[in-house]
Amino acid sequence: MSSGTGSYDVVIVGGGVVGCHCARELSRYDLRVLLLEKESDVCSGASKANSAIVHACLSPSPGSFKARLCLEGNRLMPQVCADLGVAFERNGALTVALHERELRVLRALQTRGERNGERDLRILSGSELQTFEPALAPSVRAALLSPSAGIVDPFMLTIAAAENAVANGVEVRLETRATGVVVEGERVAGVLTDRGDFRCRFLVNAAGLYADEVMRYAGIDSLQIRPRRGDYFVLDKMDLVRHTIFPVPTPVSKGILIVPTTHGNVLLGPTSLPDCRSDLPPASAAGLAAVREQVLRLVPGADTSRCIAVFAGVRPSGARDFVIGMARRPRGLLNLAGIESPGLTASPAIARLAVSLLAEAGLSARPRPGFDPIRRPPPRPRELCWEERAALIERDSRYGRIVCRCEGVSEGEIVAATRGPLPARTLDAVKKRTRAMTGRCQAGFDMPLILEIMARELGVEPWQVTKYGPGSEVLAGPSVACLREEAEA
Repeated sequence: MSSGTGSYDVVIVGGGVVGCHCARELSRYDLRVLLLEKESDVCSGASKANSAIVHACLSPSPGSFKARLCLEGNRLMPQVCADLGVAFERNGALTVALHERELRVLRALQTRGERNGERDLRILSGSELQTFEPALAPSVRAALLSPSAGIVDPFMLTIAAAENAVANGVEVRLETRATGVVVEGERVAGVLTDRGDFRCRFLVNAAGLYADEVMRYAGIDSLQIRPRRGDYFVLDKMDLVRHTIFPVPTPVSKGILIVPTTHGNVLLGPTSLPDCRSDLPPASAAGLAAVREQVLRLVPGADTSRCIAVFAGVRPSGARDFVIGMARRPRGLLNLAGIESPGLTASPAIARLAVSLLAEAGLSARPRPGFDPIRRPPPRPRELCWEERAALIERDSRYGRIVCRCEGVSEGEIVAATRGPLPARTLDAVKKRTRAMTGRCQAGFDMPLILEIMARELGVEPWQVTKYGPGSEVLAGPSVACLREEAEA
């Protein structure tokens, strides 16, 4: 191992929702903790592109990690989101049946959910169901109501956990890819990266799509991630459905959903198709056509002509259950792998379990004096009353300059994002923190203004600002080349 760039009690590989919540949970203790993320921001893989759902515990097999941690995570979510200043709503979910065979599946799901600890599940039908959710197709025979299901902002659930961890002493290194695990005497001693080597006593593998690679770095070949792609439509803001609408699940997927979001848009999707390992997969025309066909069977009013964006995400399938546990060899390695649905829901519970497993393995930690679980988000003028907004603008006039008209995002919010505990350094990082560039213009109006603000705040030229990191520069071509020459002259 080369001359180390640091020595830590715990190093976490992976800045997705699980890794960031592990970092926050560990920040409660007097430890040196380092989080490594290979991209230019946290929340850049599976945690960025998902259905934004807090699941009820219906599908997981009773007694599995998925069942136990989904239920616990669901119950933790309201307090976690309140502490971190993250949008959350317990809107409930309906799993719908179109014929008798599917009605039998609903009854089996209800029984399984009750065995898993869910309460107040009930099957609705007839006029009661139509009154409960008028948007459903007349052909829907019945639906299983899961009152505990909810919706959350997945970007901020991840980012806010990382920011709170940083505020409590955790170190985060972005654009730092793990390339190996150092083992000395059958025990983890450190991690190799493309930005230097880091010694540690314990290593947490929360690498998402790449968790099996990290396991192989440590000599463990018991898991193979088989990525599955999900294609999505994003519809403009509308009142389409009140609840999250599920079809009956299949052996490989919970199906194609209709999801109202915490921001007023509607998500349609995902598909579940084998795919390559990629954090930025393109949506496919065939996948989107399948989404549209399936959605219209359940909710005929889901008008895809009101689509403002499409995207795809890849999730780390490959195991029937979450793969969670301390490795026998090398000692000191905690694997949190195969975290697919309901991983977002389970993430706070996974983090608690991770700390417990590390303690059992010998990580002794005293509570950190002054630990603060509260993240205070920057002000959002669009969420304030007129008097509060006027007072905010009086203190800082940048909050009175609206940069993103679609979402009502101000210059003050862009600046705050670039100066936060985990500063935004790319357009996508600003987008995830503020919702700028997510409205119906899809950055057509606001991107030039944001480029100007970011260049000023980061102390770089506008053509050096990237979308998601090196190699994704937004401005290019002969005009930029001329400007570069002038700047260098």
